[in-house]
Amino acid sequence: MIVAEDLEQTYLSGGRPLTVLREINLAIEPQEFVAVTGPSGSGKTTLLGLLAGLDKPTRGLVRLDGEDLGQLSEDARARLRAEKVGFVFQTFQLLPTLTALENVLVPIELRGDRAGRDGRADERARHLLERVGLGDRLHHYPAQLSGGEQQRVGLARAFAGEPKVLFADEPTGSLDADTGRTVIDLLVGLNRDARTTLMLVTHDPALAARARRVIRLSGGAIVSNIRTEQP
Repeated sequence: MIVAEDLEQTYLSGGRPLTVLREINLAIEPQEFVAVTGPSGSGKTTLLGLLAGLDKPTRGLVRLDGEDLGQLSEDARARLRAEKVGFVFQTFQLLPTLTALENVLVPIELRGDRAGRDGRADERARHLLERVGLGDRLHHYPAQLSGGEQQRVGLARAFAGEPKVLFADEPTGSLDADTGRTVIDLLVGLNRDARTTLMLVTHDPALAARARRVIRLSGGAIVSNIRTEQP
C-alpha cells in the first residue's frame, strides 16, 4: 500500500543544508497498522507528510496504492488524497464554523462520490458520530465540545471518506491520559472495522504497543523496524 525507496529530505537552515530524513526504505502492506516512534526532531512528522504526498522529497520515491507521487502534479496528489487518504491531527483541525456533523461530511463532499450524490453521506456521518459516542452532539460546534470530543469528531471525519490509508500524527498528544485511552480504543476499533492501512506517529508507548509494527527513527534514519505480537 505504501512504498518508500531511498527517501531523503533536506532543507536549508541558516543558508546551510539540513538533512531531516536519510535513506528511508520501507514497505507498508494493505491493512497494516504501523506506529512510527522516536525522539523529537527525528523526522517522524516529515516522514508522514512525504508518505501522504503533502510534500515532495529531495531524493527518492514514494508509491501510494501503486501511484508514484513524484510523477503526479500537485492537483493530482490532492485528488489522490481526497479519494484514498484520511488524516487525524494532534490539534484536531476542525472547521470552527461547522457543526460536528458538517465537519464529518467534509471529506465525503470533497470526494464527490456516489455517497454524497444519493443522500447516504448524511447517514454515514451520523453513524460514525454515534460510533464514537457523539450521537447527541451532532449539531454542536467545536467550541462547544471538549478536547476529547473534538478528537472523536476528528476520528469520525477521518473514516468518513472510507480511505484506504489513514495517517495519524500524535492523535492523543493534546489529551489527558484517560481521554487518550478512549481515543486510542476508538481509533483501533474503527480501523479494524474499516480494514484501513493505518500509519501513525506517536510518543505514547501505550498507543505504539497496539500496532502490528513499530518503526523507530533517530537522526532522520530508521534504527529499528520490528513486528509485534499483535494479531
